[in-house]
Amino acid sequence: MSKVTKRKHVMNEALWDDYEMPKENQSIVKVLKSKGNNLHEITTPTGEEYLVSMPTKFRKNIWVKRGDYILVEPIPEGDKVKAEIVKIMNKDSIKYYKENNVWPKEFDEKKETSADGDDELFVNTNRKPVMTYSDSDSDSDSSDSDDESDK
Repeated sequence: MSKVTKRKHVMNEALWDDYEMPKENQSIVKVLKSKGNNLHEITTPTGEEYLVSMPTKFRKNIWVKRGDYILVEPIPEGDKVKAEIVKIMNKDSIKYYKENNVWPKEFDEKKETSADGDDELFVNTNRKPVMTYSDSDSDSDSSDSDDESDK
């Protein structure tokens, strides 16, 4: 089987266009971070964190990033690595699971927006923050009023 044909079959299997429900031993989890060597740290709806492995057939064909939802199946011999990835969820499968009340309530995305909205901005910790100081606020207010009177 050629590399392209294999990739096509793997992608079709991973995306599962038929949307079947998870089996009893399978669970929906969220990826926290990649640990290398095809291992990913995940969290369950109950808050438990452990490692899962990417099956050989998915490697170099499918990528998982932080925040993705995946379907995993436990492996009996696992000490540190307790499960194996069965399916990577996409928007359509998540929507289908929510419609059928299979989706865990703990994973419902509730975006809390703050007043200033700076919570999700990237902060570069490699550089010192630039601090600007002004003597008083009245200087800037008087300059603004002077500009308006000149017009």
